[in-house]
Amino acid sequence: MVFYRSMTPEERNALVAAVRQRYHYFAPYLSEQTRRLWAASEALTIGRHGTAIVVEATGMAADTLLKGKAALQGGAPQPRPEQQRSPGGGRKKLIDSDPTLLADLDRLIDPTTRGDPESPLRWTCKSTYQLAEALQGQGHEVSQRTVYRLLVALGYSLQSNRKTAEGADHPDRDAQFQFISRRVKQFQGGGQPVLSVDTKKKESIGNFARAGQEWEPQGQPRRVKAHDFRPKGGYKVCPYGIYDPTQDEGWVNVGISHDTAQFAVASIRGWWQHLGRERYPRAKQLLITADAGGSNGYRTRLWKVELQKMADGLGLAISVCHFPPGTSKWNKIEHRLFAYISKNWRGRPLDSLAAVVNLIANTKTKTGLYVEAALDEGSYVKGIKVPDQEMEQLRLKRDKFHGEWNYTLLPRK
Repeated sequence: MVFYRSMTPEERNALVAAVRQRYHYFAPYLSEQTRRLWAASEALTIGRHGTAIVVEATGMAADTLLKGKAALQGGAPQPRPEQQRSPGGGRKKLIDSDPTLLADLDRLIDPTTRGDPESPLRWTCKSTYQLAEALQGQGHEVSQRTVYRLLVALGYSLQSNRKTAEGADHPDRDAQFQFISRRVKQFQGGGQPVLSVDTKKKESIGNFARAGQEWEPQGQPRRVKAHDFRPKGGYKVCPYGIYDPTQDEGWVNVGISHDTAQFAVASIRGWWQHLGRERYPRAKQLLITADAGGSNGYRTRLWKVELQKMADGLGLAISVCHFPPGTSKWNKIEHRLFAYISKNWRGRPLDSLAAVVNLIANTKTKTGLYVEAALDEGSYVKGIKVPDQEMEQLRLKRDKFHGEWNYTLLPRK
């Protein structure tokens, strides 16, 4: 009995590429007969799935390849070496005999932009089988395999989604980026602290499956719950991060309550108490770069009120620069801190609050990233309203350039 090991997609793709390259080199020197025999020898050498792989690599018809295999294996009479089809002989290409095939296939692939919004495949998964069926319904004699080859010839390939669309661009987006860059350099040049802040995605505490892989004894994967339903009374942590690009240091406040403006400012105050005042003993002002929305959004009144209280208590002038709406991925904390935290706990169930704090605090990089984390068991209430009278009492100084995004809260004492 012969046992076959399943070929992985990567191995198959590599084999197809190798055959395609050899065919590219040999094809100009081969006649029709020797081309068929060469392809058959490749398929026989590969063994299992050899025919399908060679057909995909060369574009040769499967029937032609089978004839070549039969000839090599003695199942068909060998033609004379000088025998060769006359120029223009043989079956015509399908796209030559059916000139509208490619255009109809192109419209099925992208009906909206190709002027065919009523396409039957607009709201379905466009597999090669469905495409072939739709083309057959339009009168084309085409198989699934032919559709696959035509898609490759048209320049299509199987691709996953890519997260790049951030929404509509603000007309002053680039100008705001340049403004933030100048402010950051100004503060750093004066030895004043600069912070990038944001809330990381909430995580459920428990023995739940997580994306990623971790080394375990072979055949002994870690057993986790089949479903991600959080039990009654279970925790869902809310990590608020503060990243200092000057020192390449991070502070993460792991909350178990709500992500509010009070929680955000309490996290920044915790950074100052544990790291900031030691790193910047002569600080007179502080710059915070933040997203446009969320608990630290530029429209959140409570965010400004809490920052005013912090400015009063520390005697620091607190400046804030918000990134334009829809540009949160440009915030440095995303790729300087949060990205490495996610890598550090990939494949690890966050089964306790201590596990979350310890995994965050043990995040390191070769470039010297240092991270501290703490558990915040405080309760933060949502829905606190700030009246106009309280807003009027703030020492809020808005910048001339987009004062809604760039402003400073001066100490009142």
